[in-house]
Amino acid sequence: MARVVNGVTLVLSVLVLAAALAAVVALFGDRDARFDLLSHFALVYGAVGLGGLAWALAARRGPMVAASVLALLASGALIRPEFVREAGPTAPATATGQIKVIQINALRDNADIGRIADWLIAQHPDIVTVTEARHDLRDLLIRRTGWKTAGSHGDLMILTPAQYVTMNRPTVSPRSKLSFVNATYAHSGGPMELVTTHLAWPTAPPVARQHRELASLVARLPRERMILTGDFNATPWSKGLQNLDRGLGLTRRDRDVPTYPAQVLGRAWPLPFLPIDHVYAGPGWATVKVERGPWLGSDHYPLIVTLAPAATP
Repeated sequence: MARVVNGVTLVLSVLVLAAALAAVVALFGDRDARFDLLSHFALVYGAVGLGGLAWALAARRGPMVAASVLALLASGALIRPEFVREAGPTAPATATGQIKVIQINALRDNADIGRIADWLIAQHPDIVTVTEARHDLRDLLIRRTGWKTAGSHGDLMILTPAQYVTMNRPTVSPRSKLSFVNATYAHSGGPMELVTTHLAWPTAPPVARQHRELASLVARLPRERMILTGDFNATPWSKGLQNLDRGLGLTRRDRDVPTYPAQVLGRAWPLPFLPIDHVYAGPGWATVKVERGPWLGSDHYPLIVTLAPAATP
């Protein structure tokens, strides 16, 4: 029995020390983008620290307690900004003029497109933005609902019950690394600008440039009633996304809603730990509700955000 306890303690000690070190290094992500990569796993460091602490107390391993506490404190410091930031005005469930926005990554090789279509239709959304959009999904939805599309020929799409009013795509550099679709739609509260994007993984070289280009793009469009969605491939714990939050002039309405990974080896994974799908909105919108949708055969869970016109002062 003692050998088993010692073996478990050794393995956990290595994991806890690694988690503590990674969490501490990630705190300096604003100084080096390579350090910031580690920040995305803040929840993992906290979970490892918590498990290590429980084992250390039960097995009476004092040194392991210190490492576990360090992992918990450092991961807590990474996570804290997400819970103290302003998430925009809120509105009650009875607010008028509500719109339901769904952001979903459909996954290019998803074999269950019919299931996605069934769920989307049942939600009665006002706006659906699709990353890794599939043309067979587009055609199925149009055939069954008559929805209109923007960006229907690429891998980013906006689907809505009503046709957009205008599509004024801002000019970007021919060498731009930013993929996006935007269009202007009518709403009882006034025109609203929709933008959806898909950013690269934080390990990819173009990410910092994409952030700058996205902030520049948003600044050239009307932001008061803008809604920006997408698969940002970045968690709120990262300095990269925190800086983007400040640079957009919009408010991210989701707060710690993990959407990835949604599956492992083709099967649903019930414990996503990376919040990387996001919905931003301008000051003209108040948040009614933020939810995560069910597994639909993709490696992302859908993100559902209900908005209503913000009360005027």
